[in-house]
Amino acid sequence: MKTLLAVAALLLVGIAVFGFYQGWFRFSTEGTDQKPSATITVDKDRIHADEETAKEKLQALGQEFKYKAGALTEKVEP
Repeated sequence: MKTLLAVAALLLVGIAVFGFYQGWFRFSTEGTDQKPSATITVDKDRIHADEETAKEKLQALGQEFKYKAGALTEKVEP
């Protein structure tokens, strides 16, 4: 059970780091000494655009794989 929680925590941290790197999340602090505040902003448009780009790349990769697999099966057939 501890291993499962550790893996989940590492996965969550990994996603957060990747999101900050990609610009999906922004962290800002402001305020006075009396009332400091922190804000995390999620850029949903950027996430959606990156999601669409990833889908297009995966589809292209899948088509390329199908083409190569088809070429290999033609060579193997008697």
